[in-house]
Amino acid sequence: MGILVLVFIFISLTQHGDAHGPDSCNHGGGLCRVGTCASGEYLAQYCFEPVILCCKNLSPASTES
Repeated sequence: MGILVLVFIFISLTQHGDAHGPDSCNHGGGLCRVGTCASGEYLAQYCFEPVILCCKNLSPASTES
């Protein structure tokens, strides 16, 4: 019975509101975080609304060559 509840919650989260999922967040250069974004990051979208946020850096990351 407990597993059915977890499946229902997961389905509800993935289909709720503005949820784009972790793949969309990671592909856009963001990280999924629970609660709040870290210092130097901003909320770009939701991975799973309203709990898991997709946070991106305020300044573009520099790549070393």
